[in-house]
Amino acid sequence: MNVDKAKIGDVKQMQTLINKFAERGEMLPRALSELYENLRDFFVVRDENNNVIACVALHISWSDLAEVRSLAVSEEAQVHGLGSMLVKACIEEAKILEIPTVFCLTYKPAFFEKCKFWQVDKLDLPRKVWSECFHCPKFPDCDEVALVYKFDQNSK
Repeated sequence: MNVDKAKIGDVKQMQTLINKFAERGEMLPRALSELYENLRDFFVVRDENNNVIACVALHISWSDLAEVRSLAVSEEAQVHGLGSMLVKACIEEAKILEIPTVFCLTYKPAFFEKCKFWQVDKLDLPRKVWSECFHCPKFPDCDEVALVYKFDQNSK
């Protein structure tokens, strides 16, 4: 299976996949309008029937910072390494764009640690990253774990 940039025809399937996990409180839900507006942020993996079975976004926050967000892999496909492939695609794109730091907020820190991210205190992240948090039902009592990937430290 291949990681590809998302296309317009993928958006409704992406929303279904993301919002399935959001209903369980595992990530923020995404409106169709938000997915269309940010389509260029997204990568997808499609199955043999061209259905989206995994997605992720690399969202640029500032000149030196981008976020991996909305990482979702259908339950049926979770044992195939698709999540790692998608995170790797985000890291590669950040490298091409010359963004030195990538971060995520997650309930699955062990997964991101396998992808060479490491935990940081959420308060160490710039305030700009919290602009989306106001939409979260858990705000201001966030229980997600913050992790970062820095090219200068991972290239050693």
